[in-house]
Amino acid sequence: MSMTPVNIGIVGIGNMGVAHVRHVLELPNTRLSAICDHRAQRLEDCEAPDDVARHSDFARMLDECQLDGVIIATPHYDHLPMSLAAFQRGIHVLVEKPIAVHVQDAQRMIDGWLAARQQHPDLVFAAMFMQRTWGYWRKIKAMLEGGELGALIRTSWIVTDWFRTQHYYDSGGWRATWQGEGGGVLMNQCPHNLDLYQWMVGLPARVQGFVSFGKHHRIEVEDEVTAYFEHDNGMVGHFITTTGESPGSNRLEIVGENGKLIYENGELAFFRNAWSSRKQIAEAQAGFERVPMTREIVDFDHHGTHGHEIVIKNFADAILRDERLIAPAREGLNSVALNNAIILSAHKGAPVELPLDGAEFVALLQQYIAQPPN
Repeated sequence: MSMTPVNIGIVGIGNMGVAHVRHVLELPNTRLSAICDHRAQRLEDCEAPDDVARHSDFARMLDECQLDGVIIATPHYDHLPMSLAAFQRGIHVLVEKPIAVHVQDAQRMIDGWLAARQQHPDLVFAAMFMQRTWGYWRKIKAMLEGGELGALIRTSWIVTDWFRTQHYYDSGGWRATWQGEGGGVLMNQCPHNLDLYQWMVGLPARVQGFVSFGKHHRIEVEDEVTAYFEHDNGMVGHFITTTGESPGSNRLEIVGENGKLIYENGELAFFRNAWSSRKQIAEAQAGFERVPMTREIVDFDHHGTHGHEIVIKNFADAILRDERLIAPAREGLNSVALNNAIILSAHKGAPVELPLDGAEFVALLQQYIAQPPN
């Protein structure tokens, strides 16, 4: 087991990589040992101390630096080979979202980690789902796990505050392409929301997707999505997102037999039923009588940051002290599956069952790379 602090290497010194450099330098349980990027200018411009090794080749960084763990903040298709290379050397991995472009690659990453644990049983594999640390999402999850809503009926999330301009998409050649990024708003902006959805209420059994490609921008991937989810427990879900609305919304409604939770604009409200709506349906002696309810503002503690540093500290503490991970990377398979299922369903014009047929989605992805749908 590594001694504190954990020696970290970071690959991909773009927007997120630069932020991770700062966090690793500031945390007490991590030491920045190396950075890696194929662009020499990024390495030169990075404000890392002079004693931090700079590499343009990831494999050389792994072999030449005494690293305990790596943070992978590269374009999505690189996550698989880089993770496997680290696992083979017994190096712990924290990977940016999404963990992979499609479920087959995500499963290969998980399988590679499990295989490497035969030789390195303490090997840690984490994902950068830092929104799991946010106070309101944690409070909602705790209320659901505590059964305060009872049997769930509906979850609807309108998350259209991911506004992006054409300039944003033009700023990177890999952005908003099937070959470079593997998708659009679902792949880039919404992995956090898809992860939170399944983290709070579970994966659906069936997915129906309605997708527009390049509707608001000159791009080849999706920038507007509406999805319908059916869960085996009877709950239905709705997921609406786009990068083309300003002002956008971020409103989550979760309805159960005991009431309704609404999160919007920093406020969490609980519309608490006096008794179960299912009981009212079955036993009421009038046709229109609703359940009496009260509206309560729910308190929660939020740390007030993006939370990346919390996930990195947790990653290091998992290495040092076997602390439970906030976001195990194997759970990242679920948000990738939702992403893939929405796109595949929209293409087929029919619902898609989960678990997803990964090979069918890969074939569609190759088709979109060769001939974008718009």
